[in-house]
Amino acid sequence: MPRNRTKLRPEQKTGEKDNLDRHWRGLFLDTLAETSNVSAAARISGANPSRAYKVRREEPDFARQWAEALVEGYQHLEMETLHRLRFGTGPDDPKFDIANALRLLAAHKETVAREKARRSEASEEDVLASLDAKIQALRDHELGRAAAIKDAESSEESA
Repeated sequence: MPRNRTKLRPEQKTGEKDNLDRHWRGLFLDTLAETSNVSAAARISGANPSRAYKVRREEPDFARQWAEALVEGYQHLEMETLHRLRFGTGPDDPKFDIANALRLLAAHKETVAREKARRSEASEEDVLASLDAKIQALRDHELGRAAAIKDAESSEESA
């Protein structure tokens, strides 16, 4: 199937690699799935973010792949948050803000629910309910962990 060629204005190419090739899309989408960060994906792929946004607007297949990459990124964030809640962080681990991660998960749950419902037979309401339950479980786990730490600190102080 021939690929659409999106016409770009010169300012939409500003700062791009001189040798930007047709493979920028794959690298962009892979990085977007890993980071959920459009700016980082554009920088690593060598494309200007304006190019990526315009291609997304004009090419339905790229827009679908973009949405799938963001769902994958959401799932990565869910798993990373769960891992940090279960096992904490070591002194050499990169900084991770659990409260901010929970806010991001909550803020994007409806978008993810729509995309998951589009891909499956489940209704958007069912997917939303499932995401709500996951986010609440993560919050409850964090609250329990914080209470256990506070109890442990109180016990140490009274000993």
